[in-house]
Amino acid sequence: MIIREAVAQDWPDIFPVFRSIVAAGRTYTYPDGLSSDEARVLWMARPPGRTVVAVDGDTLLGTATTGPNRPGRGSHVATASFMVHPDHHGRGVGRRLGAEVLEWARDAGYRSMQFNAVVETNTPAVHLWQSLGFRVLATVPEAFDHPEHGLVGLHVMYRRLDADGRA
Repeated sequence: MIIREAVAQDWPDIFPVFRSIVAAGRTYTYPDGLSSDEARVLWMARPPGRTVVAVDGDTLLGTATTGPNRPGRGSHVATASFMVHPDHHGRGVGRRLGAEVLEWARDAGYRSMQFNAVVETNTPAVHLWQSLGFRVLATVPEAFDHPEHGLVGLHVMYRRLDADGRA
């Protein structure tokens, strides 16, 4: 598995993954039915942000996008979003993407990373982020309309990015 900067030619492989994960309605608040162009604007970050892909040869395994959580006086805090191709779950793709994004954010001078909306029923993601040093700061009750569980909470998760990369 190689993780590298995403380029425009990656979008035709990223978009079907984006579309299927959003359509499943279990992990992202993005509206369903976005066009390829609408989704690309949301996912393919421009500087100071960054989008990466995890690939095995010509096969897209997953992707992540990262950058400042807020502009201006909040720009020292990074945020990130991750999507792993459903056919490649359980191969450590999310963990590798998470480690890559954390290292990049620390090296880019961010002081911390905040995830604004981790669906509380997405236990694999919650456990992964906790294993990478994130903690749940708060849960916004009933903030996500899950297709099976109904209204569930969204976690706000956070970790510091010290010079040695520790939480």
